[in-house]
Amino acid sequence: MPGIDECLLEAMRLPGARGAALVDWTSGLALGTVGEAPGGDHEAAAAEAAELARLAAEHGTFTARGQDRPPVEDVIVSNADSYHLLRFVDTSFDSSVFLHLWLGRAEGNLALARIRLGEMAARLVLG
Repeated sequence: MPGIDECLLEAMRLPGARGAALVDWTSGLALGTVGEAPGGDHEAAAAEAAELARLAAEHGTFTARGQDRPPVEDVIVSNADSYHLLRFVDTSFDSSVFLHLWLGRAEGNLALARIRLGEMAARLVLG
């Protein structure tokens, strides 16, 4: 079972991966980062991604009915040249973390990245 560093390095092996981070969406802190950061600053990117994750996770419109965890599976944001995939990590404790993968649009495969990031999140060992 991989830890944070192993998981992030595995994410970087996905085609088109530019950067990856494990972020706590309550505090906005990056628990681990690898590769480039959107805007050049991992901490700022983590804080901004956490705001988006928090909005999705805390509003009932976006959560699965009858389930407490994870509140949302993933969030995908696309722009002209890249995708941002936020994958919530389900843990045995009251976790509020997600994986953030920054993926180049021309080189990346969003469907493959979504599947693989879900697999990584399921195997990730925290603590």
